[in-house]
Amino acid sequence: MLLNRKFLLLALLAGLSGCGFAPMYGGQADVAGPLDEISVANIPERNGQLLRLALEDQLQVAGAPVKQLYTLNVNYGVGQADIGTQQDSSVTRSRFSANAAWTLTPIGNPGLTLAKGQANAQDALNIVDNQYFASTLETGKVDQQLANEISAQITAQLGAYFKAHPQAE
Repeated sequence: MLLNRKFLLLALLAGLSGCGFAPMYGGQADVAGPLDEISVANIPERNGQLLRLALEDQLQVAGAPVKQLYTLNVNYGVGQADIGTQQDSSVTRSRFSANAAWTLTPIGNPGLTLAKGQANAQDALNIVDNQYFASTLETGKVDQQLANEISAQITAQLGAYFKAHPQAE
């Protein structure tokens, strides 16, 4: 039984390698190096700073970049809509939508756009009556989760760009 599972796993891995599957962050076109060379420009507002920190954590896994070749500029906004209301007009649920548009430019030539993209995420929270402090904490958690999701999407898009353009400069 154990031998059959090992054989099945080896056959599956061999099949994946035959169809051109290759991990994004490994193999011949390693994108971890170029991602580590990206400087994230300041993003205004509290939510922007959360996103900037999340991007730096995901892009610069080895710490602050030794050499910076690229600048990542991000326009980021979070909107809130009340989606649950009671008869007395009190709100019971809010939806948060985060949108980011980003551009990657070389440090020496900010007018040249190497890559650009967009990222979107949504989250929601229930609002409990007379629990202002708890609601404020939950809103902070939602803001952080949205920043983490947007950061993951931007990092994946940048990884795909550097995988497709290994000689980008």
